[in-house]
Amino acid sequence: MPKDRIESAYRTRVEAAEQARNRAHPEHLANPDETRYASAHYPMSFTKGLAHDSATGLVADPTHFEAFRTAIDEGYVEYFTSRVPVPTDHPRRKWEAPTAGVVYDLQGPDAQAVTMPPAPALGSDELAYEMAEVYELALLRDVPLTSFSEAGGADEAKVDQSIGNLNGMSYSIDGSEGRARKNVGGALTRQTAFRGSTPGVDVGPYLSQFMMMGNGTLAGHAPQDGFIAFGAQEIDQRVPIAKPHEDHMQLWDDWLDVQRGFDVNTLGKGKNNEMCSAGQLFAGGTRFIKTPRDLATYVHYDALYQAYLNATLILLGHGAPFDPSFAKLSGMRNMFNPINKSKVPQNAGGFALYGGPHILTLVTEVATRALKAVRYQKFNNHLRLRPEALAGRIEKAHEIDDTFKSTCKAFSDLKGAMPGTLADVKEHNAKCGANTLLLPMAFAEGSPMHPTYGAGHATVAGACTTIVKAFFDCGAVLGKKKTEEEECSTGTIGFFHDITHPFYYQVNDDGSELDSCDTDCPLTLEGELNKLAANISIGRNMAGVHYFSDYYDSLRMGEAIAIGMLEEQALCYPTDDFVLSIPTFDGDLVRIGAK
Repeated sequence: MPKDRIESAYRTRVEAAEQARNRAHPEHLANPDETRYASAHYPMSFTKGLAHDSATGLVADPTHFEAFRTAIDEGYVEYFTSRVPVPTDHPRRKWEAPTAGVVYDLQGPDAQAVTMPPAPALGSDELAYEMAEVYELALLRDVPLTSFSEAGGADEAKVDQSIGNLNGMSYSIDGSEGRARKNVGGALTRQTAFRGSTPGVDVGPYLSQFMMMGNGTLAGHAPQDGFIAFGAQEIDQRVPIAKPHEDHMQLWDDWLDVQRGFDVNTLGKGKNNEMCSAGQLFAGGTRFIKTPRDLATYVHYDALYQAYLNATLILLGHGAPFDPSFAKLSGMRNMFNPINKSKVPQNAGGFALYGGPHILTLVTEVATRALKAVRYQKFNNHLRLRPEALAGRIEKAHEIDDTFKSTCKAFSDLKGAMPGTLADVKEHNAKCGANTLLLPMAFAEGSPMHPTYGAGHATVAGACTTIVKAFFDCGAVLGKKKTEEEECSTGTIGFFHDITHPFYYQVNDDGSELDSCDTDCPLTLEGELNKLAANISIGRNMAGVHYFSDYYDSLRMGEAIAIGMLEEQALCYPTDDFVLSIPTFDGDLVRIGAK
């Protein structure tokens, strides 16, 4: 018997390896900007951490970037230390995991077996549009998220002005050109703007219920209190309150220090030279996420998989239904007896298999695979500049185009493509004593020390959310569960099928509490998970560190990683058949079956 087990375990591992080997490795394609504009000192490539010219903001010596690119292609961390020239006159930040995409893994698709399409190129309407989106989100950073809705709210005129600027640009948002946004008749509305692209994200409040609600805790907190039971401890959904109107990198010298890789958080280079060791300045106290700045704060310090771990804890705490195709295996669904037409209660429940620990492990474990895959795209493939750097190109558009004829006025054209947005940015920066078109950043250090495309947060969002979708019944809706004993009982709050009436939570005016709002259009589990992935990903855009395409394509690559991992998992269950049904971010359905 032991020998049989050894051989069967070996065959299962070989089958998983063969499944991985038979996945076609895609061709990795990037847009041509790196080579097209090489003679202009690589203006569309990620150069943060190298020496930059004070007049143009471009890398001072193009051979430094070429040494950086060579170190990436060689794939050894030591080469980044010994072969790439960097400024040494100040404490500096380090590039983050530039070689992670060349290592191997033992589960799920290889880091190079998934890919992303080329990013929008310089000269495209799509690039101008998504850069304008990032600018507009920076201008709306202290506007309540309730205003990002047809329901209205304070400062709704500011949201309308941003939407008007975007709708006036020459770009299609219906998917016929580039990445599709949610829209109505080809235009954004307050209910669809900045919402993402997946099913359900445009329904109900901007913020996912999983970023607000809690579950039943040992201390007796109700879901509306915003505490999540994590064993005997509690997770509070509130975040520290960042000081409003405290943006960074609006002055040219501050921007330049950040591009050179200086650790401005230790140099007192924050706004008004304030020490900003955490990258942000805080007003004291906490509140539920109320504004884009609050959401930016969340994604500044989160543990990447944190929001999806929390969502899973909420669903488990509420007793949300599992996918019906395998729910019986964990005791989450009674079986139907066709002879006496009754339900037969189950005597076996899930724990290590198909239960809470199994799901919680997978929803975090997949994040490591997502991060390795996205690092390959960031460094080895696209090496795309961050929005903060592109704003520097817009600020110095005429100087760059006049100095380097090879750009053919491309940056001047980009600047001219968003007149309404840039006029508002100019006015916003002027209030802070900055006569620039630089992107107001939520964090003193700006973006992380790695390229923008793909996005780590968005890839992890796609992967982790897909795991949650695989285990739970995505057709469940948020409401108060109907009980058999009392048909009209308010019952238990959560995502179920049998509910007395649907509702949703909304943050009140000062962010101190959650209000319960009845609705005629129920929020589905699928939609709120999709919204959660969009909130976390686009929360990074709100901070100024990513573009929409970073979210859009990274999300889908993360989904592919999770599906590949689940396909291998399905090989490991030799007795009970089951099927996982996963609604995708594009509205299709993937079914993965054991055996």
